[in-house]
Amino acid sequence: MRHKAVLRITALLGALALVSACQEDPPPGEVVTVPSGRALSLIDIVTNAPGPAGATARFRFLAPGLSPDDAEAAAADMQALCDSFAIKRIDGMVPAPQQIVVSFASEAVPFGEAAPEVVQFFESYRPENGACAWEVF
Repeated sequence: MRHKAVLRITALLGALALVSACQEDPPPGEVVTVPSGRALSLIDIVTNAPGPAGATARFRFLAPGLSPDDAEAAAADMQALCDSFAIKRIDGMVPAPQQIVVSFASEAVPFGEAAPEVVQFFESYRPENGACAWEVF
């Protein structure tokens, strides 16, 4: 009986190692470039806080030097990030996100905390046929 338990534990550990090796999400801090040329780093991906449309996947990025004047370029970069980065990572999330939110911040801010001194931009998208459809946030 002990031999079977050891085999099960070994198989479980092997399966966990295989699953973690297949992880496609970049680790927090990995640099991601966007069309404007700005180098962003992933802060985190938040999936445990529902949004107004239900299940929501939030992709939060650090954008050093972000200023209020960068709003137009940031909006284009966020659309590109949603289409090329976020949409690929929601497949298999449970529950399936009904909304994707992409955000940029000039400084890392803990999720859900107010920071009026930090420049932050947010855009909301609806996953639709493998692409991101922009929505008014």
